[in-house]
Amino acid sequence: MNNNSERLWTKSFIQLTLCNLLLFTGLQMTLSTLPVYAEGTLHASSVQISLVTSLFALSAIASRVFAAKAMEKGGRNLLIFLGLAISLAAVAGYYWSGTIIVLLLMRMLFGIGFGMASTAFPTMASDVIPIRRMGEGMGYFGLSTSLAMSAGPLIGLSLLQGPGFGSLLLSTGLALAFILPLGYRLTKSLPANHKEPVPVSASGPKGSVFRKLFIPCLLNLLLSISYGGLLGFLALYGQEVHLEHIAYFFLFNAVAIVIIRPVSGKIYDRFGPAALLIPGSLFIIGGLMLLSFAASTAALFPAAICYGIGFGSMQPALQTWMIQSVDARQRGMANGMFFNSLDFGVAIGTMLLGSVALYNSYAVMYRYSALAPLLLLVIYIIILRVQRRNRTALSGLSSK
Repeated sequence: MNNNSERLWTKSFIQLTLCNLLLFTGLQMTLSTLPVYAEGTLHASSVQISLVTSLFALSAIASRVFAAKAMEKGGRNLLIFLGLAISLAAVAGYYWSGTIIVLLLMRMLFGIGFGMASTAFPTMASDVIPIRRMGEGMGYFGLSTSLAMSAGPLIGLSLLQGPGFGSLLLSTGLALAFILPLGYRLTKSLPANHKEPVPVSASGPKGSVFRKLFIPCLLNLLLSISYGGLLGFLALYGQEVHLEHIAYFFLFNAVAIVIIRPVSGKIYDRFGPAALLIPGSLFIIGGLMLLSFAASTAALFPAAICYGIGFGSMQPALQTWMIQSVDARQRGMANGMFFNSLDFGVAIGTMLLGSVALYNSYAVMYRYSALAPLLLLVIYIIILRVQRRNRTALSGLSSK
């Protein structure tokens, strides 16, 4: 039986999860809609549309380098409030962006603020989750991220196509502003350096942090490439194939994530990442292929369910793997590298897949995007075989 020290659903954990949900919802409401706004209102080219997403991701990556070091020095409170203030300023700046250049500058500013806040919250969550329930806890916490990734675009596209761009920005600003009172309560309730010792994961050898985190970072990057294609071009794909309700993909995707998350965390704690990464890759490949052939709103349902099951199980597994691979003082760095690899994958995905779409249809582009999870699967299987061979060799030497 779990004692009080192993309680997962504490007040602090719930508040952190809600803060993370609001932060990523604010992000996703603009991440999927600004490409449409840039093309329709600012008459941006395909390359400029890809920059709307990729420049945000690159600026967030740079910001997290600073954020990880600040977390190690106990600067989480500064990261939360400074990051939110910068993000709100950027959202206000979107409204006055009359040219694509100004819009891109605001995207970079938003990336800086988002990079700060998005590093602080998951690190604080990993500090309050009991060690033996880390996979389950990060699975539930990560549900807030994945739900935002699914519900945010749906809300954003509905606002853009309905009340308009101004209402979209107002709603985004309100989502971010609601975090301020919750964040203030958290900074008062949590100790400044709340840490729990974390064992080194058996999935990686001891050594430098980079060496421990390189493999899951690479896999997370490959996972995020296809998601970059969804964020940057799904609305445009809907216009190409005349699907008026293309945003329903994100709704169905969210349903699948809600179903799989409670189960996937427990599977990770019991069997490790392989039990999620291998089948998850297959689900994502299937979802992308189904999406590329979708000719009706009903056809979006199986595509989104498959993608949601894959993405919803793999993303928290990779994040938990990274957190468990380092000691408590390095959790901020691990979370920073997790989100950096995610954003870098999204940036690469929008740029590469945007180039594919320039010379082909968006349907063909989504078929090409399935190569990224396929490569992830191949690399991970090779890694598992190498690790198994090394363990066999070591056991053979010890028996002599």
